[in-house]
Amino acid sequence: MPSDQSRQALHDILENAWWHASSRPGSTRQVSPLTGARSTLLLACLEIISEASSRLDQSIRDRHPTLPWRAIMGSGNVYRHDYDNVAEDQLWRIVNNSLSVPIAAMEQELGARPK
Repeated sequence: MPSDQSRQALHDILENAWWHASSRPGSTRQVSPLTGARSTLLLACLEIISEASSRLDQSIRDRHPTLPWRAIMGSGNVYRHDYDNVAEDQLWRIVNNSLSVPIAAMEQELGARPK
């Protein structure tokens, strides 16, 4: 059973990852709405995912060794301090390719999708 802090972190990760997954643009790069305010929202959500990952109990991270926890936790520093050097293409790849595994892992930890 995760600690209260970890349970909240799991919910924070899921809420922000689901936002990306549910608002994911179409399959072609040309229709990507990841500009302006949307890019800013995406960066904010990725910061939250990064921060929440660092608040997870180590035992949770240990149960999901295929996730790049160090990179996830460290990425928040880039999003916070070097955000103007994060390329839109990087954000596009994260939204399209990198969220399904963490979503599945966090859902597994919570036992089901939280309401």
